[in-house]
Amino acid sequence: MTSTDPTLARIGEAVELHHRGQREAARDLFAQIWADIGGERGDPLHVCVLAHSMADVHDDVREELAWDLRALAAAGLITDERVAQAGVPYSVEGLYPSLHLNLCDCYRKLGALDRAREHLRQARATIGALPDDDDYGRLIRGGLELLAEQLDEQSGGDD
Repeated sequence: MTSTDPTLARIGEAVELHHRGQREAARDLFAQIWADIGGERGDPLHVCVLAHSMADVHDDVREELAWDLRALAAAGLITDERVAQAGVPYSVEGLYPSLHLNLCDCYRKLGALDRAREHLRQARATIGALPDDDDYGRLIRGGLELLAEQLDEQSGGDD
């Protein structure tokens, strides 16, 4: 996600560390940013994006889930005006497919398949907020297809 917001840029730096295999460094930078923004009392956009990203560097799926739930809660407090002000190229609705995708995956890993399916439904219901013709939209759509297949396999094809 490209943005003109300095805090979102720092979060992006931590995400890059993670993508380069430097999980510990990413986790440390995320923790520093979390402290700097005031934790859950911070700007809801920062809380949402940071918690969503922080979830990815946790090894314990329950910790990952807790961060993803924080991100979803914060998303409900964000306005389109705030997203535009930060230079994010999507509306608030564009945040939800990825948030629900991650929650679906957490619940799937925990064996809570009904909850996983509910978040898969919510992700599918909001996917129209993302363009079909960009890398991010394709990434999220591909993730949803993969998770749907995994859920189907995990539930014995009953989905």
